[in-house]
Amino acid sequence: MFGFGREMRSRIEQDGTMTVSLEQVEIPDPREDEIIVRVEASPINPSDLALLRGPADLASFTQLGTADAPLLSCSVPAVRLASVRGRLGQSLPIGNEGAGTVVAAGPGAAGLEGRRVGMFGGAMYADYRRLSSRDVIPLPDGASAADGASMFINPLTALGFVETARNEGHTAIVHTAAASNLGQMLQKICLVDNIPLINIVRSQAQVEILRGIGAVHVLNSADDDFTPRLAALIEQTGATIAFDAIGGGMLGSDILQAMEQASVQRMTEYNRYGSETFKHLYLYGALDLKPTTLNRLTFGFEWSVSGWLLFHFLRKAGSQVEDRLRKRVADELTTTFASHYTRTVGLAEALQPDLLRAYARLATGEKFLIDPTRG
Repeated sequence: MFGFGREMRSRIEQDGTMTVSLEQVEIPDPREDEIIVRVEASPINPSDLALLRGPADLASFTQLGTADAPLLSCSVPAVRLASVRGRLGQSLPIGNEGAGTVVAAGPGAAGLEGRRVGMFGGAMYADYRRLSSRDVIPLPDGASAADGASMFINPLTALGFVETARNEGHTAIVHTAAASNLGQMLQKICLVDNIPLINIVRSQAQVEILRGIGAVHVLNSADDDFTPRLAALIEQTGATIAFDAIGGGMLGSDILQAMEQASVQRMTEYNRYGSETFKHLYLYGALDLKPTTLNRLTFGFEWSVSGWLLFHFLRKAGSQVEDRLRKRVADELTTTFASHYTRTVGLAEALQPDLLRAYARLATGEKFLIDPTRG
């Protein structure tokens, strides 16, 4: 056996009590094609919050345990328990991606020993991670663990959006919550690949963030003239696909309606069923937890609304596409796919209630990094 290490785990009981703790776990020796990585950086992504805070009442978080073995306890309101019924009673590891140094390797992966790698596959909020060599990418010389910590979820999602649009025959894209780390990557890709991109944000500060990296089309949804400007830009660019991180409320419906308005203006004769232009809205986030509302009679009958998840996209795309996208991420790691962090915390420090509430704000421009080597 290689040894022991800490691992952050989350558990929800039948009565709604939720705990997040650091547990000592065994690290078995690596098998033929496996490696053991000392984790040196792992980001807190929105997708990680589903386990880190789940549906819990943030005001109920209290810190228990000790400095060496911290434990957070909180309560999940009864009305939210149904959404997590499948995980009740299970202790689940947290952290989708990260980076660190390979400290042990099986015979088939010996060439990676001593290398710094980015990695993907869950359970990254830990001192060590044993995983298949297939699930890592060696970092370029000189790249830090922080450089490689976010090289999977956001970069592959942004590239997956472009791949999806191309595969479905769309030539321009609409994206919401567009000033996020992911949104900035998507904008950079679209500039390089010459794809028109309409960015929707919620403040003037976010407009300036995107303008600063070369964005051409940026709309503030808080502006009084947002709706007509959206319709005008969709008519100008011909956008017929949208990726929505907000999820709740009417924004997705407004986007589809604007797409239909642009399509109707190009029709040569009236059709009571609307245009024949197909419009696709993908929901990939839930920044707004309210139900998604669709005013469906305003966008004809040629449309679809569906979910988009990176893991499902990669499975359907196949290994050749995934390898091609991964190579681009590695080649452009410190340019197109660079991530910036506002704060780095240790593994134990990450379980402070005030920090957990800060993660959960999902504020644009705030991105946290966990470095287990800090304690």
